[in-house]
Amino acid sequence: MRLLHGHDSFDVGFITGDSQAEVSVAQVYPNLVAAVSNKRFATYNPQLVDEVELVFLALPHGESMSLAKELLDQEKLVVDLAADFRLNDSAQYLSWYGEPHFAPEVCEDFVYGLPELFRQDLVGDGQVACSAVAVPGCYPTAAALVLAPLVRMGLIQTDGVIVDAASGVSGAGRSPKAHTTFCGVDEDFTAYGLLNHRHTPEIEQACGVSVLFTPHLAPMSRGILATCYAKPAASISGEALLGTSSEAWLGALADFYANEPFVVVSERVPSTKATLGCNMAHLTVRFDERTQTVLALCAIDNLMKGAAGQAVQCANLICGLDETVGLPRVGMFP
Repeated sequence: MRLLHGHDSFDVGFITGDSQAEVSVAQVYPNLVAAVSNKRFATYNPQLVDEVELVFLALPHGESMSLAKELLDQEKLVVDLAADFRLNDSAQYLSWYGEPHFAPEVCEDFVYGLPELFRQDLVGDGQVACSAVAVPGCYPTAAALVLAPLVRMGLIQTDGVIVDAASGVSGAGRSPKAHTTFCGVDEDFTAYGLLNHRHTPEIEQACGVSVLFTPHLAPMSRGILATCYAKPAASISGEALLGTSSEAWLGALADFYANEPFVVVSERVPSTKATLGCNMAHLTVRFDERTQTVLALCAIDNLMKGAAGQAVQCANLICGLDETVGLPRVGMFP
């Protein structure tokens, strides 16, 4: 809603929140008081969408399934921030989300919304190619942005990849939980979801690798730093294709993203603070000759490039707009 307030082409028609129905938006999000005036959350009913062209779904996992077909049948553009339509194989949903996918036929209508890697699926040859977007998860976004280019260029092996990532507490959602209270998070740093985090298959799908993924909860409000490890692909001579020069690896990654407005490749070590409040991804890569390991890092704001910012970026594309409209590229510091 903050992003849409500063958007040149999108106007908010309604805001739903069944658990907050009739509550003032500004009461829940006081930072929006200047933008939302006296708007209140509404209980969803199908008639609300009659006068709108685009619907953002920011619902708990499993809830988008019941709405997506209805919205698409009404020829609405749909941008879904949940995980319901991210996986190409809907059968994996049961394994990783603990319940069967009850709208597998709708999955084919959705495109995976990571523009830097799948723009062709979103806009085709300059024309809008889809009407439904599944916005990637925050961890998969960070991992894929730095790993997928190396895979596509044939520079790293696709097995034995490790993704070690830390997220701010906002990644756990707004609902209170014992382990995400101030007292539970402050002065603590902990791993969770060992071997079974639900973003694992999505990372593998987006990157094209087999991955061991370990997420961590960091004592900060927002941001993700993904530290990824992989072995270099070898040429016929058995040497790494780019050799042992970190500069060569940086150059290859920079060339891949040369025309991308929301990606910065630099020798600087990525920092979550540098991405705060903006839609940028900060990337770097190194080659460690001693262990023959590629070290690749990505920092994003989990609520921006990892969620709402990416959703607006995708909405811009499927509406035929410049994808940068309404999206800040400069973070807030300090």
